[in-house]
Amino acid sequence: MNTGSWTAPTYTEQLLYEAGERGDREAALDALGRTRLYVLLPRLQADVPGHSPPLPHQRDRAGLRTVVPVLTEGMLPPWHPEWVFKQTTLGRLAAAWPNDRWRLAVNPDTPCATVLPARSGDRRAWREAEAHGGGPARLRLLTHAGEHLHGPVAQALALGAHLAVLNGLVWNRLGAQYEDYPSDVSRLRNPWAVHQRSDVRDKVRTLIATRLVGRVPESVLAVRRRLTARQGGPPTAEQWTSAVTETAERDDRWGEDPAEAAEFLRRITHYEHRFRVDGLLPPDGRVDTLAAFDHGRAVNVVRLALGARYVDPQEAERSVLQVLEAARPVYRSWTEFSLGYLLARLIHFDEGDPEPMYQESLAIHHALTQDPSSPYRNIPWS
Repeated sequence: MNTGSWTAPTYTEQLLYEAGERGDREAALDALGRTRLYVLLPRLQADVPGHSPPLPHQRDRAGLRTVVPVLTEGMLPPWHPEWVFKQTTLGRLAAAWPNDRWRLAVNPDTPCATVLPARSGDRRAWREAEAHGGGPARLRLLTHAGEHLHGPVAQALALGAHLAVLNGLVWNRLGAQYEDYPSDVSRLRNPWAVHQRSDVRDKVRTLIATRLVGRVPESVLAVRRRLTARQGGPPTAEQWTSAVTETAERDDRWGEDPAEAAEFLRRITHYEHRFRVDGLLPPDGRVDTLAAFDHGRAVNVVRLALGARYVDPQEAERSVLQVLEAARPVYRSWTEFSLGYLLARLIHFDEGDPEPMYQESLAIHHALTQDPSSPYRNIPWS
């Protein structure tokens, strides 16, 4: 994404740069209709319940017109404790636009700057561009060329890449936000019950210790590991089932584990079979642990906490490196890690119609293990 002396941070900025070079407003609209845009605001305003601050506006560099400045994801400045970003889109901007004489300035004063008129007809074109493009894309691998690409921090951030790909967010940044400030704060509260700095440390420690992935399903896999070590090869389905039942009945104090263990055994067996059929596992392959699910989520909790201003970038970097230290000995490769993450995700949410989630998980795994630009293809596991 090099454009002479300037490298576009992500594909979006590359498209905007090329559209600007050609003077192609339609191409710029098409790119903007598919991406998140960000508005800068003081954290004090963002923390006021129910407050919707007006769109920021300023005079352009020449002082000739009033513009509303917004940034694309790749152009956000470094993290600051008192300045945060709120996500928006072309369609939302069109709905909230206050003045026909103002203009929209995307990435002002940069090589990929785009200035759009904002009369009524122009704003209709914004809405159409978003409708045509479908809005910000999910299920995509988004890499920031100016952020962590190699080394331990990049490897640590890659542990959390499944959720980044799922949501179409940059996977390799510890910066101004994860999604945006309101979303980061909200996601920490629910489902993570994180409301302050001390909660972050406690939650990350719990995830590093893999205490949330589930004692029962991990126990089911541990039974198979023990049988395999004892016998010198994997057990039959009957041997595994018998041992799981015996272990659950022996260790159960409340009369709930045997049925739960049997159900997780069924789900694990089902999805491992599907992995083999779809070529994710070899014919004799298996998933030995679900630890990847907690380790991957731990990285994302740290990134959310950074976006919510509960930690600073230095604390966030130390935390993700601690997650990496715990994850490295558990798996031998990125493929093993990814399959552990996928299996945990699938067996925990195997409710109703699980097929859409399976196909979604398959797409994430393929993006991370097959895309030439993926960290799983460019960063050694060990």
